[in-house]
Amino acid sequence: MLADGWKVHVLDQNRPPAKAARRTAQARRNDPRLRETGVWLIVPCYKVKAHIGRVLTRAPDWIEGIVCVDDACPENSGDFIEATNADPRVRVLRLPQNCGVGGATLAGYAEADRLGARILVKVDGDDQMDLSYLTPLIAPIVLGEADYAKGNRFTSISHLKAMPAIRIFGNAVLSFAAKVSTGYWNVFDPTNGFTAIEASVARRIMEKSVSQRFFFETDLLYHLGTLRAVVRDVPMPARYGDEISNIRIGAVIGPFAGKHLTNFLQRILGQYFVRDFNIATIELLAGLALFSFGMIYGLHRLAVRDLHQAASAGVVMTAALPVIVGVQFLLQALNYDVLNVPSRAIHPYLRAIERLETR
Repeated sequence: MLADGWKVHVLDQNRPPAKAARRTAQARRNDPRLRETGVWLIVPCYKVKAHIGRVLTRAPDWIEGIVCVDDACPENSGDFIEATNADPRVRVLRLPQNCGVGGATLAGYAEADRLGARILVKVDGDDQMDLSYLTPLIAPIVLGEADYAKGNRFTSISHLKAMPAIRIFGNAVLSFAAKVSTGYWNVFDPTNGFTAIEASVARRIMEKSVSQRFFFETDLLYHLGTLRAVVRDVPMPARYGDEISNIRIGAVIGPFAGKHLTNFLQRILGQYFVRDFNIATIELLAGLALFSFGMIYGLHRLAVRDLHQAASAGVVMTAALPVIVGVQFLLQALNYDVLNVPSRAIHPYLRAIERLETR
């Protein structure tokens, strides 16, 4: 539901006709089959006044609607869009206070869903995202193979040529942390903000306490995991220009680490002890018990040892064997977790329930 104080403005000016030189290039983009997919763009706007115009002009004609979310932007992005853009598909949604990229995206989801969207595509307003990749991004959802699709800039070395080395390293570290905390071992580049989500799945996500700041994309993956939603990576190159990132690495390392740890512990507890109890649960419990016993016993014997007497074979094996077996159990539990990634899309089931409930 929309929070009190949000205002929606629709641009009702007539769109200028497409230039003749672009008609051939747009023939594929105007495919009526794409028009039937019900895709809406969600564009959070915060300090992107210099770029937002290019983003909107590059939106394909088959896009059904565009929600630009003015996230209490100090540059008055909403006013700027209304004054300069003539696309009737554009809605300007104003937030009374800054909610962060996550809060703005969720607000855009709610507005587009209210207007009948079937697929919600989040696009940043800084023109870093190539909208020519919209079709492959939504394809897994249209085909019923995924509930959520996201860009992945790490599928090819050539895709990383424009990415600074420090970002490559940082994204690689964050990607592994996200695999552990979300359970989506099959995806990479979790901070990629070019995403698409099926509307019925988005409605379930909007009911959850998703992080509203820079941890949004990763936290969204965690909550998708609680729904057992299928997530698909879509290859696309990195793209950078003269935009300035609002994120400060030093300020988010600590909070990110804490949130990853919290999500990991909540995921393991919920997935293997609350919603299910399976062989991985037994392997996890046995592994932790044996590993802990071996480590505690070994450290205790090390602390009280006689410096002039070698430890007996029995003492060594009593400490080492539980550690070795415990590690093997933990590796087996990890292997189960890797293979336990959701593989069947849930949105056809959710859509069927919605149809039945409306009859």
